[in-house]
Amino acid sequence: MTYKIANKTFTALVDSLGAQLVSLKGPQGFEYLWVGDPAYWKEHAPVLFPIVGALRDGRTKINGQWYQMGRHGFAKHLEFSLKEQTETSLALTLAATPETKALYPFDFSLTVAYALTDAGISTSFIVENTGDQPLPYSVGGHPGFNLPMDEPAAFEDYTIQFDQEEDQHCPVIDLQAGLIDWSQAGFRLEGREIPLQHSLFYQDALVFENLRSQKVRVVNKATGRGVEMDFTGFPMLGVWSAVNDGPYVCLEPWTGCATLTTEGDEFVEKKGMAQLAPGEKARHSFSVEVL
Repeated sequence: MTYKIANKTFTALVDSLGAQLVSLKGPQGFEYLWVGDPAYWKEHAPVLFPIVGALRDGRTKINGQWYQMGRHGFAKHLEFSLKEQTETSLALTLAATPETKALYPFDFSLTVAYALTDAGISTSFIVENTGDQPLPYSVGGHPGFNLPMDEPAAFEDYTIQFDQEEDQHCPVIDLQAGLIDWSQAGFRLEGREIPLQHSLFYQDALVFENLRSQKVRVVNKATGRGVEMDFTGFPMLGVWSAVNDGPYVCLEPWTGCATLTTEGDEFVEKKGMAQLAPGEKARHSFSVEVL
């Protein structure tokens, strides 16, 4: 089912399948969110849970047993139920079932909440441990944005800008396995800006950890048009587009990442894995502002 929320400036559509934001339009009807063209990438803004990225050979060990799980977890493939809705906000919830426990043997509740603002939209992931054992998880956002952005421009007219000076190497990602090799330095970010070009993504995403910045934007320097994301509280950020020159870019706030080439397959030992005690709840939020 598709739910609609709107305010005086924006209209958003959210699919109950995966609690995925599938549309964000401005007052003139321009679609800011990636349209999901399957020739490049069929999704729009999937919710990543209970893992971000890939596992080695698509499996992991939990409490001594092996479990299969696809890239970015299973939440994006499942129906969420409506928790609450107003004209400008929406919350959808997924709870553990026998189906999820065959992949991830824990009791949990995941609520994805959206709220329109005067400037854009905020997204929150609320994770709750409803069981009697510690709940390990990672969660992340994956929204894509159409380029050009409501103007006659080329992909290369846009730039990624950070709000602080940075000096960081991105790790190398194995394109086939999806594993991250932090021992190898890939793209290097020096300063506050990355001019966009499709070749940046020919080796998968740019992955950053513990940036000084709390905000990142995709913007046309000549016109000032674009979007800005506030990812405060997320220790990692991915920037990605299709390897076949997709006309969009994704800004992805993560709490964890794919399995490292240097780590084993124990789920709780994965890089960035959070744990909640029984009865505990955690909220992870980010916001997008249209410039």
